[in-house]
Amino acid sequence: MYKNSQNNQTEMPVSYVRVIHTVPDAPNVDIYANDNLIVSNLAFGEYTEYLAIPEGNYSISLYVAGTKDSPVITDMLSVNRNSYTTVAAAGNLSEIELRAINDSDQAKKTGKAMVRFLHLSPNAPAVDITLPNGTVIFSNIPFENITSYIDVLPMNYTLQVRVAGTDNVVLTVPNVDLSKEKFYTVYAIGLVGQEPELQALLIEDGK
Repeated sequence: MYKNSQNNQTEMPVSYVRVIHTVPDAPNVDIYANDNLIVSNLAFGEYTEYLAIPEGNYSISLYVAGTKDSPVITDMLSVNRNSYTTVAAAGNLSEIELRAINDSDQAKKTGKAMVRFLHLSPNAPAVDITLPNGTVIFSNIPFENITSYIDVLPMNYTLQVRVAGTDNVVLTVPNVDLSKEKFYTVYAIGLVGQEPELQALLIEDGK
């Protein structure tokens, strides 16, 4: 935590930011905030822990790991107090962008788990997220769209990713283990029919 230097009695407003690399054709990257190195050698499919930072505006730059001559992308990030944010490097390398995603931004439901879905596979069509019996959890989610959190019973699920409106299963995701009163995002990343292959990441959000 960042604290006031006078008697350490007043805590400065602190927020939490993490970064995830979902660009399938991009190399490992180093990440700078206001020209200060904060993450080294982040590979596709990897993400950081939350980093505690003061609220404010930050210039975020991604460089090919081990270099600092020309950034892959630079963008501004506005961080609000007492918030949790995931910054996703998304798209293809030729059209890379940084997406700021607000985490844990809904009220918890007592005794329930909270889960949402984010589509970050650049060559995948719009998809439905279903149970194996065909029950639709999230419907018709196109690339770069994110759902709201929904509350579900805390248990272990198997999810299927289907081409929207069809029974065509493009990915089965077993062992989606959701605990009560916690927030999760299921990220679809990678490529359909290419390398790196389509995969899903279940990531806990917030504290």
